[in-house]
Amino acid sequence: MIRKDAFTLRSYAVDLSSLTGDVTTHENGSTYRGRINAVWFRRKTRGWGAAKERVTVACIGYLWDSQSDEPADAHTFLERHDDGRYGGECEGRWDGTSYWGNVPLTVQNEHLAILRPMLAAYPDLPDGYDGWWRF
Repeated sequence: MIRKDAFTLRSYAVDLSSLTGDVTTHENGSTYRGRINAVWFRRKTRGWGAAKERVTVACIGYLWDSQSDEPADAHTFLERHDDGRYGGECEGRWDGTSYWGNVPLTVQNEHLAILRPMLAAYPDLPDGYDGWWRF
């Protein structure tokens, strides 16, 4: 991934302090599987039939990657992450009217505390996040 100062629709803001992962050792060496919390904007279709409209939504979840060895820090993890086929793993989404996510109510409230001001300030970088990262 590459860090850019300017926002584009296919970019992610990350919480650099949230990097977690595990190292698995095998006969050919080791593999680090890590994940880092992220937020991003997408365009989605809302409604049905004649009431269908395209809206900008704020998403929250994480980015994950498997790497050959454990990175020194979150920046190194992101710089090594070069396969964007799967994008972010979305755990919650806010479209300004409704929330989507299969999480407990306490987590939903945590998500909305981030997503509501994020969508209201579109396309500004949310507080506490570093961005914008893109593939």
